[in-house]
Amino acid sequence: MTEDVLTFVDGRVGRIRLNRPKAIHALNQAMCEAILGALTAFERDDAVDAVLFDHAEGRGFCAGGDIRMLAESGQGDGSAARAFFDAEYRMNHRLFTYPKPTIAMMDGITMGGGVGIALPCRYRVATENTRFAMPETGIGLFPDVGGGWYLPRLPGQVGKYLALTGARLEGADCLALGLATHYVASDAVSAIVSSLVADPSDIFATIKTAGVGAPIARIVEQRTYIDRLFAADTVEGIFADLAADDSDWAARELATLKTKSPLSMKVSLRQVQEGALMPDFAAEMTQEYAIGARVVHTHDFIEGVRALIIEKDNAPAWDPATPEGVTDAMVDAIFAPLPQGEAWRAV
Repeated sequence: MTEDVLTFVDGRVGRIRLNRPKAIHALNQAMCEAILGALTAFERDDAVDAVLFDHAEGRGFCAGGDIRMLAESGQGDGSAARAFFDAEYRMNHRLFTYPKPTIAMMDGITMGGGVGIALPCRYRVATENTRFAMPETGIGLFPDVGGGWYLPRLPGQVGKYLALTGARLEGADCLALGLATHYVASDAVSAIVSSLVADPSDIFATIKTAGVGAPIARIVEQRTYIDRLFAADTVEGIFADLAADDSDWAARELATLKTKSPLSMKVSLRQVQEGALMPDFAAEMTQEYAIGARVVHTHDFIEGVRALIIEKDNAPAWDPATPEGVTDAMVDAIFAPLPQGEAWRAV
């Protein structure tokens, strides 16, 4: 058991509290294993009617995963990275298929690994503090933890837009897109948790009663740009459409894309395109595990972590430096199924 996750039964609710505030509750393998263990125990406990995720303290729900460890492992044999992905993806799949109601209090930063916890939950509660994103292309990674399942199922071209740009959404955006089921004031979170603990018989109504009207969602206003300018089937096509548009919005988004890893953008776009056709969530996670097992060894991921996480000069030297330099063969190699016996499987 790790102190980075607090698990206990409170009333008739199983509680899972992320407790790694100095890292904004970023996940490591021990945390994923602890969550898996708690989910199994709560499922078997007839006195537990629902499971609730929140964070113990700090400004975020969960900022992601142990990126530094992944990069260090990627410079070696990658075994530690694969072990982490295996545990994290088992946790994601367990939540996706969990038989009891699950609730995620997305109060604060909810990115990467935090998205992987929140989105499989039946009830997802956003606040004015919510900052939701899948920013992986900025460090040479890709939107994993089920991103290839969730993103293509968002309306219009929003999924491609989020995957490529890493754009941050606020709580109102999450509600408008269906990423959140409820919107409440952050000051009400503790009272909502207390009410759920006291009586989890009608979770939706309990949260709704405490809800407040969400402000206008910026993402709704941006949809006219997103659906038109992110419709192309290739990264090069999206770049061209943005460059040809004379709006300030297009100029800003093109400038943003030019800071991202070209390899990661092509991997992420293909992931979203293929994820739309996946037969089930387990198949998506099997593919993401194969992608992750290879991406951690790439120049761009190791360089992205160096530039943005370790040395923080924010000047990664991507290789290839442009989308045109990333060949189909490079992407095909990353997506190739792993050999039998090495592939991820739901258990």
